[in-house]
Amino acid sequence: MPPRYDSGGTDRDGSSVWKIALVTVTGAFLTLLNATMINVSLASLADELHSSLAIVQWVTSGYLLTLTLALPLSGWLVDRLGVKPIYLWCFAAFTLASALCGLAWSAGSLIAFRVLQGLSGGLLAPMTQMMLARVAGKQMARIVGYAAVPVVLGPLLGPIIAGAILKYASWRWLFLVNVPLGALVLALAAMLLPEDRAYIRPRELDRVGFALLSMGLALFLYGMDHIGDHEGLLTLTAAIFLLTVFFWSARRRGEKALIDLRLFRGKVFSASAVTQFLSNGALFAGQMLIPIYLIRACGRSPSEMGWLISPLGLGMICIYPAMGTLTNRFGIRRVSAGGALLAFLGTLPFVYVAGHAPQFLVLTTALFVRGVGQAAVGVPSISAAYASVSPHDLPMASTSLNIVQRLGGPTLTTLCATFLGWRLDLSALHRTFLNPYASAFLLLAALHALLLAAALHLPVHVSHRTISPSA
Repeated sequence: MPPRYDSGGTDRDGSSVWKIALVTVTGAFLTLLNATMINVSLASLADELHSSLAIVQWVTSGYLLTLTLALPLSGWLVDRLGVKPIYLWCFAAFTLASALCGLAWSAGSLIAFRVLQGLSGGLLAPMTQMMLARVAGKQMARIVGYAAVPVVLGPLLGPIIAGAILKYASWRWLFLVNVPLGALVLALAAMLLPEDRAYIRPRELDRVGFALLSMGLALFLYGMDHIGDHEGLLTLTAAIFLLTVFFWSARRRGEKALIDLRLFRGKVFSASAVTQFLSNGALFAGQMLIPIYLIRACGRSPSEMGWLISPLGLGMICIYPAMGTLTNRFGIRRVSAGGALLAFLGTLPFVYVAGHAPQFLVLTTALFVRGVGQAAVGVPSISAAYASVSPHDLPMASTSLNIVQRLGGPTLTTLCATFLGWRLDLSALHRTFLNPYASAFLLLAALHALLLAAALHLPVHVSHRTISPSA
């Protein structure tokens, strides 16, 4: 019989909550670590596989696009089979795909196996969030706060580990390192993750909605990445058309749709979704603008970027474990809005420094403050979103939030990149009041101001709905 999770997130053995969190987050950590390891290794892969960088780039692009294609299915699959079976099958497929990537004999075979990784990896993030939401209860902010630390470490450690592997071993170990670790996590997941058959409620797959949404999302991400050329604009136009048709179809189908849009009628859920969109978008936009500024305007080398922007990750790691205590004491709205304000204040120094001589002590402090602020926004808002929906709506809510987060990054990153490009072209023709980089950082600060406004619409507290099969 499946265990009953009460609203406090503790069953008879409170340590089981932390065991479940450790297993699920370790899986998420491995997927993020692998993604960042590959991103910094593309040039080496192109040389080793005797291929062009343009072709090898699809090792990353193919993974991201297929990851997006699989994401809309997560809610329907969980309703039909449960979280644990899907998590185990996906992680097993991810581990197998890692082994196949390590055995790849050409760029084409490596891309094909990375596509398999993307199809399985696309479902792991929402599975992790759903599992944590079901077991954490009122401890959601605290559990997610601690759980986010290894997830933040993944992108920081990825380039370092990739550099060590490429220096002392074959590129194949970029993928093969996942196999023993994946097997260990898989065994622990089989033993520790709770059964959730009582939550299963099979429903018909909205095939039209799946085709429209998955293709629309994939084309949207591809179009945003290539918006500077004609092909990218056509792709983006097609994506917007498909997504518009999906929203029209989903409104008509109601609860039978792949994504039940009625979730967004809830004030708490919709406010959390907007906050997540802006938070994820501003974070990714900053991670694009800051390295470009340091490399092109300050003359720093790409190899220095990991260390130069590390204060951002350090700020996140320092504040995440305190999120449960802060949220319980001050409430969701105050913590999230306070974090948005800190992120805004941590972005303003870049506007000044970009127009003057670079002061790395100022930039280091600003990055740390910005990291603290960004971390403080996300955890309370996502906790509020999950607490505001019924237990049976958790799969739908997790899928929706993951899609919103996935759209926020490329949308605001492309906005800032396009604006910076326009300002660079303009400054080459005319003298402007602010230099292009200062103007781009001012736009980023404005996005953080919008994030602050969104966070102020979050509730102070949310009465958590008891999560149990009988709910």
